[in-house]
Amino acid sequence: MWSNFDFDVISRSWVYLFKTGMTFTLELTILAMIGGIIIGTLLAMMRLSSMKPVAFVATSYVNLVRSMPLVLVIFWFYFLMPYIGAWVVGASEPIKVGAFSSSLITFIMFEAAYYCEIMRAGIQSIPRGQVFAAYAIGMNYGQTMRHVVLPQAFRNMIPVLMTQTIVLFQDVSLVYVLSITDFVGAASKVAQRDGRLVEMYLFVALVYFVLCFGLSFLVKRLQQKVAIIR
Repeated sequence: MWSNFDFDVISRSWVYLFKTGMTFTLELTILAMIGGIIIGTLLAMMRLSSMKPVAFVATSYVNLVRSMPLVLVIFWFYFLMPYIGAWVVGASEPIKVGAFSSSLITFIMFEAAYYCEIMRAGIQSIPRGQVFAAYAIGMNYGQTMRHVVLPQAFRNMIPVLMTQTIVLFQDVSLVYVLSITDFVGAASKVAQRDGRLVEMYLFVALVYFVLCFGLSFLVKRLQQKVAIIR
C-alpha cells in the first residue's frame, strides 16, 4: 500500500503549509482566545451578578451559543450578518464583512460562552470568606474582583483554559468551509493540485496529533505546578 504513496509532495509543500496555513491558524487561535477570555470573564461576572436581568441576559446568551453547532454559527455570521448590519444602519447594500473578520468575531463570541463557564467555576471556587474580608477592609465589588477573586480564579483555571484553547485550535480548521487558507485549507489546495488527498490529509492529521498531544502534556505538567495545596 505504501508503495503508491507520494510522500515527496509533503517535502515540496511543507513550507507553504506552515508559513501560510499554520500561521493563519495560530493567529486566529490566539486572537480568539484573548477575546474569548476577556468577554467570557465579563459574562461570568454577569451570570454571578445579584441583578437578575443582567444574570438572565448572560445566562441566555451562554445557553443559546452552547446549544448551536459552531459550523452553523460560522455560516450564519458570514452570510447573514452583512444583511442584518445593513438593516440596522439603514444601508441600501449589504455591509462587507471579510472572511478573516467574520471568522474572528464568530470564534470570539462562540468561545466566550465556553470560557464564561470556566471562569464562573473559577470564581465560585474562591472561598466567600475572602470576599467578605475584602469588603471588610473597604474594597468595593470591582476592587474585590480585580485584586482578590480574579487573580486566584485565573490561577485555578489556567489548565482548563488551556485545554479549551486546544479545542479552539482544532475548531479553527472549520474556517475551511469558507475557503479560507488555514492549515487544513492550505493542505486541501495542495492535495487537489497534485491529486494527493490521502498523503496531505494524513500529514495534516499527524501534525494536529503531535501539536495537540504535546500541548495536552504541557497542560498536565502546568496543572501540577500551579495547583494550590489546600
